[in-house]
Amino acid sequence: MGSPASPERSAPALRELSRASADLPEADPDASRDARYANPFAPPDELEPDGEPAPRSLFGEILDWMLAPLLLLWPMSIAVTYLVAKSIANGPFDRALETDAYVLARQIAPVNGVAELRLPNATRDFLRADNVDSVFFQVLGTRGELVGGDADMPLPHDDDRPQPGIVEFRDDVLRGNDIRVAYTTVEAPTLAHPVLVQVAETLDKRSQLANDIIKGVILPQFVILPLAIVLVWFGLSRGLAPLHALQANIRARRPDDLSPLEASRAPPEIAPLVASFNDLLNRLEQNMQLQKRFIADAAHQMKTPLAGLRTQAELALRQDVSAEVQRSLEQIATSSEHAARLVTQLLALARAENRMSGQIFSRVELTDLARLAVRDWVQAALAKRMDIGYEEPPHPVEVEGNAVMLREMLSNLIDNAIRYTPPGGRITVRVRTNESDTRHVFLDVEDTGLGIPEAERTRVVERFYRILGREGDGSGLGLAIVREIVTMHGGTFDIDDHVYSEAPRQAGTLVRVGLQRVYPARDKP
Repeated sequence: MGSPASPERSAPALRELSRASADLPEADPDASRDARYANPFAPPDELEPDGEPAPRSLFGEILDWMLAPLLLLWPMSIAVTYLVAKSIANGPFDRALETDAYVLARQIAPVNGVAELRLPNATRDFLRADNVDSVFFQVLGTRGELVGGDADMPLPHDDDRPQPGIVEFRDDVLRGNDIRVAYTTVEAPTLAHPVLVQVAETLDKRSQLANDIIKGVILPQFVILPLAIVLVWFGLSRGLAPLHALQANIRARRPDDLSPLEASRAPPEIAPLVASFNDLLNRLEQNMQLQKRFIADAAHQMKTPLAGLRTQAELALRQDVSAEVQRSLEQIATSSEHAARLVTQLLALARAENRMSGQIFSRVELTDLARLAVRDWVQAALAKRMDIGYEEPPHPVEVEGNAVMLREMLSNLIDNAIRYTPPGGRITVRVRTNESDTRHVFLDVEDTGLGIPEAERTRVVERFYRILGREGDGSGLGLAIVREIVTMHGGTFDIDDHVYSEAPRQAGTLVRVGLQRVYPARDKP
């Protein structure tokens, strides 16, 4: 297809149609449509415009609201556990210390107005008997003198001294060690002031018990918390499974499948969404039917008068008319032929762009289809003294597609090559396979025309675009139709140079279409 002038030349750099359409300018209305149809099964959130953040997932939102309070409350539970453990650990040891204070208080007796401590050795040994903590005691007389025990024990504030017979507790420090002190006062009629009795011990046993309690409560939480997170994750996944199933159902549909979703299987929470979606599908189906009827009516209403006009002009040319009238009639016949071709291409483009119009795909034998298409254009090529050839592999090649649209695509490529290749040129149509790529089959159309400049290759696929300075009677729709049909079939579309002479270098146009190949069940590689 050496047709340089043809707007029907397609973009070379379009290794894949999806990439090609993404490269088109944003202002081009075709670009956004092609980006959508490059992956027709992708949900809309996968095609978010650049710079616009996608909305947060429902799964992540629910997970955050469930785990955030859990993670915030966990440190609070650790703090509360620590305080409770300390309180539990202090309870039994405080009661033992209180008993020691009462025992020591009963050993005080007033003698001549002075307090004396009558502490038997057995009682002293009982007070000091502790293998873990250090135990201290102190008895101060009515004037604050030391009656017995440890002289360096810290004293309570005067305002904090309890009533006689009541034991109180405080935390203090003795010789650099934290201690727990139980203290009370003893009163007697012959004593001027109450006697202070204090019993204290270090906190080793309490700390050990508190640590054991904390370990018993906190350590299981390090297992329970991750397990809870996993269970929440699993529960959410199970709860949102119907949404994933709905997404998979929609994603797996073909673009032309407008059948309603199964609302009966949807949970009550998303049943209104499914019902609204089904209503949308129903309206789309109605619109598609209206559009198909319009295209059919338009084809009949426009092509029939044009065919009649051409026939009348050709009949008039057979009559004996003046040269001026004959030139006018020839112009009318030529113009009506071009108009009919333009109408045919516009209708083909409308069908190709309307990818949800119910096009039926089936297995198509590509070699047979290409051979018949080439045969249709032999007379047109011979009229311009062109050599048109066809090459195919030795075995049949099948693709999944619409035979009518594929033949329309190939006819546009051949027509484009004939229109823009000078008389006496050569055109080759080739169906080929590649041993290194058994999943695809390639359809090549090459010519010995002037070629398409690389800078123009991304633009010749636009509707009605024609290269400036190139003569030709094309409409600028051929390659636009080809692009739409290739996109409909999920194929690839390239334009390159066809070098047919090295010295001097001369290059025409090579258009290559790649389609997904299908195999009979017994022949799958």
